[in-house]
Amino acid sequence: MTECSLVDPKTQLPITAPDECATMLEVRAGVDALDLEVIRLLGKRFRYMEAAARIKPARNDVRDEVRKREVIANVRKAADCEGVPPVLAENLYEVLVEASIAYEFDRFDERTG
Repeated sequence: MTECSLVDPKTQLPITAPDECATMLEVRAGVDALDLEVIRLLGKRFRYMEAAARIKPARNDVRDEVRKREVIANVRKAADCEGVPPVLAENLYEVLVEASIAYEFDRFDERTG
């Protein structure tokens, strides 16, 4: 994996905290750094999907609607606590969880194929 930096590649300056930003350049550098971190976390999340595909004994165990509802409910609560619109978090996680399920099905099929 390639190591990604949390500095603005244009200026090589450390990322400024949101409440300390004084320019749009600082804001955009912070957003870009966060986007890299989100992608890192998504990569880690998908590695857990690989583990799930390895551990689950049967293909019909991949889709778990009860767990999906639990994940989305947890995300809604966390979003509310963090000042993120819960409906936005719910919509994002609906897409993310469905993509994760599809990915897990693919990994399961590769393993058992």
